[in-house]
Amino acid sequence: MADPQSEAGGPPLDAPGAPASRRARREAAVAHAAAAANTASSSKTGRNLPAAIVVGLALLAAVLAGLFVWPLGFVLVGTAAGVLGVWEVFRALQTRRTNIPIVPVLVGAVAIPFSAFFGGQEAQLFALIATAAAVLLWQSLERAEGAVTNVVGGVFVLLWIPFFVGFAVLPLHDTGLSAPPLGLWPGLTVPRSVLQLVLTLLLVVANDTFGYIVGASLGKHPMAPKISPKKSWEGFAGSVAGAVVIGVLGTIFLLGRPWWVGVVLAVAMVGAATAGDLAESMVKRELGIKDMSSILPGHGGMMDRLDSLLFAVPVAYVLFGLLPSA
Repeated sequence: MADPQSEAGGPPLDAPGAPASRRARREAAVAHAAAAANTASSSKTGRNLPAAIVVGLALLAAVLAGLFVWPLGFVLVGTAAGVLGVWEVFRALQTRRTNIPIVPVLVGAVAIPFSAFFGGQEAQLFALIATAAAVLLWQSLERAEGAVTNVVGGVFVLLWIPFFVGFAVLPLHDTGLSAPPLGLWPGLTVPRSVLQLVLTLLLVVANDTFGYIVGASLGKHPMAPKISPKKSWEGFAGSVAGAVVIGVLGTIFLLGRPWWVGVVLAVAMVGAATAGDLAESMVKRELGIKDMSSILPGHGGMMDRLDSLLFAVPVAYVLFGLLPSA
């Protein structure tokens, strides 16, 4: 009969170096079983749930406080998140000897969202082009080795993070006011375009929350096993169901739009958020890393929180412009 501890994956109890006494062996077996249980739990959930909830609620509270009270504060929070995301990707790319021109990219991570806030779409696009040119110029002054890879990587990071963050800022510019306020909203009245952004963020949160709950408990069929083995079709269905509920309620009571608009938005947001999540997982898989960093307890890195939003906000911005307003 095989040794029970050996079957569990540990060293045989009679192997050299194993605990000598019977009590020590029992303690070692219990410790091994507990470690195996913890490993199984972690592989199922993928994160520290209490820490993830606390950090997630804190981030959501900071973002909503900025949107409802101090719009410039939201721009500052979004820009800071983008800067951290750029830095994480920069460090991750270095593991594959890709050194993007980090100085102009970080400048762009600040300039692009603020250009969107003060100048709108045209200013956002101009800031992107100017920063991309700065990336090319900066690299031309550096060593020639790996220049093409570094420039392409730098422009890719600009498009992926600061440019998409700018779409989260554009609704604050498109308020119909003569100029974006640096203080509180005039009359403490939140503009309609900002309420649309609030609903967008709530839909992304619903996608992550319901997808995680259903996927962790019922997930059996992976969506993309080679890229993100823990993301399941059952979790995707949970995301759609939860987002549809939030979308319908939000469009009716927050925006005063027809209920079916909420269904369209919910399905689009889940699709875009899932694509963003898979895209970041693909990058991490290619780089051979689990998380971009460990700056957020229970979540990993900032990019592990931004991945869904970065794809969702441009889609929402376009959809709100196409769907009927009443």
